[in-house]
Amino acid sequence: MKRMLFNATHPEELRVAIVDGQKLVDLDIESASTALKKGNIYKGKITRIEPSLEAAFVEYGGNRQGFLPMKEVSRTYFQNYNSDTPISQVKIADALKTGQELLVQVEKDERGNKGAALTTFISLAGRYLVFMPNNPKGGGISRRIEGQERQELRDAMSELEIPKEHALIARTAGIGKSSEELQWDLDYLQRLSDAIQGAADSQPAPFLVYQETNLVVRSIRDYFRSDIAEIIIDDQEVFDRATRFMKQVMPQNVIKLKLYEDTVPLFSRYQVEHQIESAYAREVRLQAGGALVIDPTEALTSIDVNSARATKGGDIEETALQTNMEAAEEIARQLRIRDLGGLVVIDFIDMLANKNQRAVEQCLQKALKADRARVQVGRISRFGLLEMSRQRLRSSISDSNYQVCPRCEGNGHIRSVGSSALSVLRIIEEEALKENTEAINAHLPIKTATYLLNEKRHEVSLLENRLGTNITIVPTIELETPHFRIQRLRSEDLDEMPNLPSYKTEIQEPKEDPRKAKYQKKNQASNVVIAPNTAPAVGIESVQMGDIPTPKPAPVVPEPIKPGLFVRLWRALFATGDEEQPKKPKKDHKKSHSRDGNKNQRHGGGNRGGKKGGNPRNAQGRGGKQKKQTSPANAEGKPQQGKQGNTATNRGNDTTNSGGNSNSNNRNRNRNRNRNRNRSRGNNNNPGNVNNSDANGSGSNNSSSNNSGANNAKPNNPAPREAQSNKGATSANKPNANKPEKVNTSES
Repeated sequence: MKRMLFNATHPEELRVAIVDGQKLVDLDIESASTALKKGNIYKGKITRIEPSLEAAFVEYGGNRQGFLPMKEVSRTYFQNYNSDTPISQVKIADALKTGQELLVQVEKDERGNKGAALTTFISLAGRYLVFMPNNPKGGGISRRIEGQERQELRDAMSELEIPKEHALIARTAGIGKSSEELQWDLDYLQRLSDAIQGAADSQPAPFLVYQETNLVVRSIRDYFRSDIAEIIIDDQEVFDRATRFMKQVMPQNVIKLKLYEDTVPLFSRYQVEHQIESAYAREVRLQAGGALVIDPTEALTSIDVNSARATKGGDIEETALQTNMEAAEEIARQLRIRDLGGLVVIDFIDMLANKNQRAVEQCLQKALKADRARVQVGRISRFGLLEMSRQRLRSSISDSNYQVCPRCEGNGHIRSVGSSALSVLRIIEEEALKENTEAINAHLPIKTATYLLNEKRHEVSLLENRLGTNITIVPTIELETPHFRIQRLRSEDLDEMPNLPSYKTEIQEPKEDPRKAKYQKKNQASNVVIAPNTAPAVGIESVQMGDIPTPKPAPVVPEPIKPGLFVRLWRALFATGDEEQPKKPKKDHKKSHSRDGNKNQRHGGGNRGGKKGGNPRNAQGRGGKQKKQTSPANAEGKPQQGKQGNTATNRGNDTTNSGGNSNSNNRNRNRNRNRNRNRSRGNNNNPGNVNNSDANGSGSNNSSSNNSGANNAKPNNPAPREAQSNKGATSANKPNANKPEKVNTSES
């Protein structure tokens, strides 16, 4: 005999169990902390339209935004819709708009990171009918109803007054009901639909319009069948609520309601409690000795069938067949009790005969007929796997009553002590390598800390000596493997921390930068949205650099005004060494290697001739003081045949010197040529000029004689870079040159 048991002794949880004798057939649990939203009707607002998904995201009042696909949008919400256009050709970006308000119903509750699935096709479930006010293409008869009963129910529904643009679905509870009873249920649903529409128009979105009935009414409406002999309830309030509902909907069945007042718990009286506890277990034992291992995952639910201690069969094939047959019936029962939905993969024991595989498939399909959810079953593959899918009616027991393990974080496994200790040691080394790290505080579980302080003591010591960082390992009772906390301390952090023993140290929370807090306060006052701060790694502060002051630019030195072309020509022809020449910027001969002189500088630069061994340090610079003469040729200042002398430039003080002895014939010839040229120039152009042609030497200040000597003698070797970088054609134009002295012409 079947019974429906209601356990409501604890207000935090209401449990409904359907038992056949003492065997649990179905189970439904509703917790006050996890209220279901499936079936609720909300007025929502479209926040985003995603054309790539052909869907819209709706803000309806849940924890996450709901997902509304295009196929679940009624045509009544389309913008500028042409009835001649097929629905398949309508794009969601053209049909809907952001900010549009619509009435939605939750099809699937939120699960994990997934939001609720929504639809605009509202459906209101009654006792015998399901009313759909805006889905004219829907409607029909439940697929569970077959044969003559299906035809009789269709005839009764044809007599109903169904409004236009509305549809009906006949439920299994409507079997054998007259058209008057069905019409009564339809009128009730119509009034409910009108009330929902009126409430939706009363205020803007988002808000809850209609809430699905509680578990008591929903269970009686959905689970109660004619084969259920008793409905036993152990709470007076729940009993009164069920009585009122049954008097309105099914008054002939009120006599089946009974109030349980015994001191023994209701579920313990009918031996249901231990069966409910088996629904929370990972492994389920079979009577023949086999076992089921059920593992829900993110993608699917895997069920493994093990023979375990099952040995009743005559051979391996028969043992596998009997175990699989028993497992198929238990799998169908566990799917209902646990309410496992989605994709389910079953790994049966391998069987060689195809007929045995077909027998197991038929046994599973027969056991699933009692399930209210829609089920699709495949066939056993050559790998012994059977794939099936089950409609998710509500949240499973694991989703409603389980929480993620805080230690393994849902993985089911944790790292060993040795592996966790090595991982911590690597992280400590990585933190110690960072700049300005003075100390590392590692708060570890007791076992992990013990491993490092004993088995890895030498490695920790080597790490401290190599990196110069103080490493403190603090065993912490509050932490368990694999959790740990590592804090990196800088020098300024050590100054601020109190001097405490290591066992009293605690993880210091990173302090907020006052400049950052001031900036956030300023922006909040200006209604500026600030992105939330990302928490740094444990014990690591994010230090922001201050503004770097911009250095003042160096004062600009004005360039000297360069003389014009006429002035340069006049100075080149008639200037004397006594004139004060404009100073030019200093150049370092060690750094300046650029060849930026004019044409005369590149081909001139000084007297030619002299031996290669001339010492530029002892040479007399043009326009400078006269140095010690090394040869008569230098004293006479005659241009010599031979290699060009070395030229040195040192801030305009020392210039060039052409040294070395030459042939007497060449010396006499050059002396006469220079003397005649200087006489002619002095007499014709500048009669007042002192004639120093006879005493013109390598250190003479007469620029005209130097230039003439430079032009008459062709160089045998190119001038050095130091000499070619000078920009003055004459010795008087050398930068920073001292005022030239009168040349001693006594020798000439």
